[in-house]
Amino acid sequence: MFLTDEEKGMRDGAEGEAVAAAMDLLIRYGDALGAERLVETRNVAGTMTQPSPAKRRLFEEGGWAKAYAVINLDCDREIEIPRMRVPTCQLQHGFGPDAAGLTKYAPESIELQGSAESYYSERGVNILATCTPYQVGNLPVRGEHCAWMESSAVVYCNSVLGARTNCEGGASTGAASLTGKIPYWGNHLPENRFATHLLQADVSVDDFQEWGMFGYFVGETVQEARPAVIGELAQPDLADLKHFGAATATSGGVELYHIPGITPEAPSLEAAFGGRPAPEPIRYGPREREWVYETLNGQGTSTDVDFVLLGCPHASLDQIARIAYLLEDRRLHDGTELWVMTPRALRTMADRNGYTRTITQAGGRVLTDSCPAMSKAAPPGTRVFATDSAKQAHYLPAILGIEAWFGSLDECIDAAVTGRWRGGLS
Repeated sequence: MFLTDEEKGMRDGAEGEAVAAAMDLLIRYGDALGAERLVETRNVAGTMTQPSPAKRRLFEEGGWAKAYAVINLDCDREIEIPRMRVPTCQLQHGFGPDAAGLTKYAPESIELQGSAESYYSERGVNILATCTPYQVGNLPVRGEHCAWMESSAVVYCNSVLGARTNCEGGASTGAASLTGKIPYWGNHLPENRFATHLLQADVSVDDFQEWGMFGYFVGETVQEARPAVIGELAQPDLADLKHFGAATATSGGVELYHIPGITPEAPSLEAAFGGRPAPEPIRYGPREREWVYETLNGQGTSTDVDFVLLGCPHASLDQIARIAYLLEDRRLHDGTELWVMTPRALRTMADRNGYTRTITQAGGRVLTDSCPAMSKAAPPGTRVFATDSAKQAHYLPAILGIEAWFGSLDECIDAAVTGRWRGGLS
């Protein structure tokens, strides 16, 4: 792999042991991928602070420097970790102090995470603690090379923002933070950003639930390919595109999609395919829509709902406002919990606008930093949960061994208030 003189200097230790270890990792990573060179990045979104048994052991053995060296740099040497070379943010991690006592999530993990936050923030890591960094300040521009983790963030970054990133891991983002480099391959290459499949919606995709269901079908159909989607599509908003992309990355492995006339790299269908003729469309009609709905609701048998989860990916301020509106002058059913997950920065805005007060007066909770899937914890005794997130309906039953219902926000709020699932496909 070609290296510039600067990169050779990093590799050879000119900027210290940690940077040398990071460059060594990136060279090995790039060679394995067949990358011809590295590319500069000034936007890294990774995970350093989320606690785990391995991190706890490494921290106890040698502090956070050792944990970063081993987990984020694949390095067993004792090295000092300098300030991050380029802007770096922490994505979602484990539950924070606002969730203390609500689950069996260990208080020691919350304390460990707090220690990690202090260490890494001193080294330039911005602790956004959300799967939606683009909602709270990390907003790359079109064409910018990034190094991001988290599947729903990656597909939004590539598709909606037109920035360029592959779905990276803890080691590659850890190395990118210290070098400002990442292998030039995959979604960084212009020729790899054109659509490969065409999917056409023959039924109306006009709200949050429908965008999620359509996304789930698209991901299942194309897997890791790059779809362009057309058809009966209403004008989407941020939440719709966030939900659609998260669903494509859940049922498949989509990292980039195009909606002609909506997403920045597809002003037209022709542009989405790079001037090549579009293939015959794969149809999404009533039968396919019903299949998606039945699949997402195939893990629920009891209609007694004891937990309602909203905010996956993390809820926007508009979504929180809508939840608060639906809960005005209402109370949750006794024995049913409602959690709304959002970035901590947006929780502050929800507090200021009175949305949090309305939700908590109804008996719900607005929580930050994580989600039950990431922290592997739900309210004690949870057997059946309801959600408006195709992603959580897909993952949480397997992670926690509970039943799931998927539906609209209105149906989820109804379940929270009545303790019963009464949703259905209209």
